[in-house]
Amino acid sequence: MNTVHLSYPHHIGDSTITGPFSLAIGFFDGVHLGHREVIGHAKRVAEERGLKLAVMTFDPHPSIVLGKRNEKVFYITPLEQKLELLQSIGVDTTFVVRFTSDFAQLTPENFVDTFIRQLNVKHVTAGYDFTFGAFGQGNMDVMKKLSHNDFDVSVVEKKSSENEKISSTRIRQALTLGNMENVLELLGRPFQIPGIVVHGDKRGRTIGFPTANIQAKEGFYIPATGVYAVRMLVQDEWVDGVCNVGYKPTFKNPDEKHLTIEVHLFDFDKNIYGEEVFVDWYHHIRDERKFDGIDSLKHQIEKDKQTAMSFLQ
Repeated sequence: MNTVHLSYPHHIGDSTITGPFSLAIGFFDGVHLGHREVIGHAKRVAEERGLKLAVMTFDPHPSIVLGKRNEKVFYITPLEQKLELLQSIGVDTTFVVRFTSDFAQLTPENFVDTFIRQLNVKHVTAGYDFTFGAFGQGNMDVMKKLSHNDFDVSVVEKKSSENEKISSTRIRQALTLGNMENVLELLGRPFQIPGIVVHGDKRGRTIGFPTANIQAKEGFYIPATGVYAVRMLVQDEWVDGVCNVGYKPTFKNPDEKHLTIEVHLFDFDKNIYGEEVFVDWYHHIRDERKFDGIDSLKHQIEKDKQTAMSFLQ
């Protein structure tokens, strides 16, 4: 996949940009089932008309530049992971547009001229609620009016789950609650975090449950604290496991807040320090809590393990 970084007003005319394109446009955080509907439509158009399939996304999140949110924005799929997902579904070219104050002030007309016509786009597909241009003045009806028959426009209607729109906002809310089944349903795949296996305090092996201590890649959201059924890709093998996200209150001073991700893998005893791994999250088993001793902790971990094994089967 060709990835082209664009910024306004500079770096638009790039000799590596070739078309013509069927373009799917949106922020696409998560590349969830609703996003895939938009990209899928653009892909069908590309195949029918002999065009290249392109996606246009933006970086960073518009709310960071526009300051419309008080809460910290986190990405379901940071840019690197988003690009990998787009490549996996057959996108030929992804345009990553730098979202700046100058870009945010573009008129809808200038946006279309610069980021549609100049890129040799022959068909645009977006969701029904996509807006563009200063203050979101441009919508898909405006896009059609501004096309002047130079390119065609398709609008993909709302895709719902449980009578509610599938959205990145819903997925973020589910992640903050640790509701991984809901996340999986909306994404169409498990939520995934890449990381490196690092040295921990090795306490797990002393109680019969050795764990891999995962240092998540920077920029990835860590789900709510608790115990989860997970699968981990390590050394090209998917292995079932149970994961604890939290502060280990049974052993640690509650005032020392250091979040850890520890995965106990089933039927696995390889030395994997330094390995890059991918953790897929499936089911929240319980909240993290403090135990009154090692025996009660061991008993609960065994129960958690059985719960995870049963769920993953």
